[in-house]
Amino acid sequence: MVILGIDPGIAIVGYGIIEYKNNKFRVIDYGAVTTNANTPTDQRLALVYKGIDILIKKYDIDEVAIEELFFNKNVKTAITVAQARGVIMLACTHNGKPIYEYTPLQVKQGVVGYGRAQKMQVQQMVTSLLKLKEIPKPDDTADALAIAVCHAHANRLEKTLKNFK
Repeated sequence: MVILGIDPGIAIVGYGIIEYKNNKFRVIDYGAVTTNANTPTDQRLALVYKGIDILIKKYDIDEVAIEELFFNKNVKTAITVAQARGVIMLACTHNGKPIYEYTPLQVKQGVVGYGRAQKMQVQQMVTSLLKLKEIPKPDDTADALAIAVCHAHANRLEKTLKNFK
């Protein structure tokens, strides 16, 4: 299964594409779709949509895992991130890709085994699990890979539970 993990944002959308097969991970690609703060919001959203659309078409993505919106104190930031999440989800839906959403707590639990893990612990575990030489940068990229790993683990657990029924 090829999973596209996404850490949504308006300035930086982290993405990580992994293959999960026979309980083994293989990194296909990772990086970020970025937009300039001086660009009007509608154009930034169009760039985010186009960037995700290109990734889905370039790689044979089976499923998409995206982080749920974590509301912070800045309402304006939360709204623009929510708008970016919307166009990301629209790009996935237009391409017929199923979307799975995870909270930051679920991602930490799925990667580190502890829902209150520190950011550095998650980054180190992602680096180890995916056999990377260094922690992916920017942080949004490491987060996107963590979201993809979380989905792989959640999917494996779901299939295991189905086998016991």
